[in-house]
Amino acid sequence: MIIQRISKLHGRSRTRKCALLLERAELDIAEGRGWDKAKELALALAEFLASDAESEEGLKTAAGICVSSLSRAGDPKLILRGINDFRHFLVRISGQAPADWDLHDYRVPPCPAIEEEPSAGAGSSGFEIVEAIVAEAAEERTARLRAGQGETRSFYPGFRVFLEDIRSPFNVGSILRTAEALGFEEVLLSPLCADPRHPRAARSSMGAVELIPWRRCELGELPTFGPLLALELGGRSVAEFAFPPRGVLLLGSEELGLTRSALDLAGVNRISIPMKGIKASLNVAVAFGIAAQAWIGTIPRA
Repeated sequence: MIIQRISKLHGRSRTRKCALLLERAELDIAEGRGWDKAKELALALAEFLASDAESEEGLKTAAGICVSSLSRAGDPKLILRGINDFRHFLVRISGQAPADWDLHDYRVPPCPAIEEEPSAGAGSSGFEIVEAIVAEAAEERTARLRAGQGETRSFYPGFRVFLEDIRSPFNVGSILRTAEALGFEEVLLSPLCADPRHPRAARSSMGAVELIPWRRCELGELPTFGPLLALELGGRSVAEFAFPPRGVLLLGSEELGLTRSALDLAGVNRISIPMKGIKASLNVAVAFGIAAQAWIGTIPRA
């Protein structure tokens, strides 16, 4: 019945309605109202969009990735992440960009290793192709920064932050601003992360988007930069953790945190911010500022 109704909608009205239905499915899973029915609905929507003649090739490809991901997943956390990825894709092609207040805090607890999730970087290349996010302009701008303006910018060599699937342009801009202010060498972004050139990101960065080098990369590239530090629930306090002299701080999405693959790459290097309040939840940009300052505070002063 739902598919029949969706088939009568067209263009942005269709993709927006599908995104709303997927959001409802996510909430059902997060609130324990039946992940099996939510998965069934999401699969039906993705299969319809993947096969419908009206769907553009990019949408068909993204829907096919969602079908493949959900078909393999049997754990609610993996199902939730697969639906979340596809829902945000639909939101973007509908001409929307989520603000921080549009995102849900699902509070998914840390989970043990699950065999069904793909290895690091294996699941993102399809969406990367679909959205053509990796822009040559960003790489050229970064090269110019390092060759010109980057020479005068003071930073701590080897200090990097990786943004994995952070959805809000506001948060991306805020993190770039903080990273530049505290002296990080560069900012790395996953293929599904919001674009730093989005007007909301550029505005919240207060010009930092043009000052600090940033680029997109896959999870599998990160170990070349040194130890990986996962900022996630269930880790060692930032006040007690023995920070390395260089490495990459990993930040996960506002809704679901870091992927299992990212946590596996970080291994035992999981750090957390002690919280005492009832909500016990921080905005990702604020959390980055706290953890980044704790890390920089360990640098020996001359």
